[in-house]
Amino acid sequence: MSYTIDFFNKTVYEEINGWPKGIFASFVRISQQIEISGPNLGLPYTRPLGDGLFEIRARGYEGIGRAFYCCLVGCRVVILHGFIKKTQKTPVKELRLAIKRLKEIKS
Repeated sequence: MSYTIDFFNKTVYEEINGWPKGIFASFVRISQQIEISGPNLGLPYTRPLGDGLFEIRARGYEGIGRAFYCCLVGCRVVILHGFIKKTQKTPVKELRLAIKRLKEIKS
């Protein structure tokens, strides 16, 4: 069973596309594996955050990127938000934005 990956909007797509090359390459590899194997690859590639929200854990020599996503009916994965980590802990505002978009999609 193959999955399709979509982006919440054009802004999310452009933001992730603008990541540094190493981090973006990691994101692409993980995304391709999600399309083949499904959304829950497990650590160190993905992690469930609860209530249907997951994160892609991209890593490159330039740093760490995170992309939040959810799964919808019909083997569809939607990337809700992405950012480059600058601190050890995921910023609350980034997580809140992903949760807000998840609620929009699910309603």
